[in-house]
Amino acid sequence: MNFEKYIRDIPDFPKPGIIFKDITPLLATPEAFREVIDAMAERVKDLDFDTILVPEARGFLFGSALAYKLGKKLVPVRKPGKLPYDVVEVSYSLEYGEAKIQMHKDALSKSEKVLIVDDVLATGGTIKAIETLVKKLEAEVSGVLCLIELSFLNPREKLSEVKVESILVY
Repeated sequence: MNFEKYIRDIPDFPKPGIIFKDITPLLATPEAFREVIDAMAERVKDLDFDTILVPEARGFLFGSALAYKLGKKLVPVRKPGKLPYDVVEVSYSLEYGEAKIQMHKDALSKSEKVLIVDDVLATGGTIKAIETLVKKLEAEVSGVLCLIELSFLNPREKLSEVKVESILVY
């Protein structure tokens, strides 16, 4: 299936100069969404991992479906103030600003292997920050899986030590 036809470009969002990759047409097409989850599962079928980590909010969409399909544990990574229990936190830079993310301090056990799943891999900053959280809990990142990779932003430079898979590369 040509997944690109279900991705809409929105210029100047969230600020001038950014071209936002809108995934809502893909989500609104059940067959396309089902097939993209199947394609993602295929990409990681030989990867050794126990848990899927997902950053809010759009990572939740793909990671949840993939965790269900693969029978894996799911751990949300959230913005400050969204998780009810004790957290670990890291600050990082986005392509258009600064941010912080958190996850529960008991979300991962020592040596647990995780797959990070998100919708878009842009600069790699969010994924690198999640990797930092994982290391704080003495777990390890087995790989990264994204629907879209913006290769012109060179995200793999920040993620050179981890396997990265993307369904669509721009």
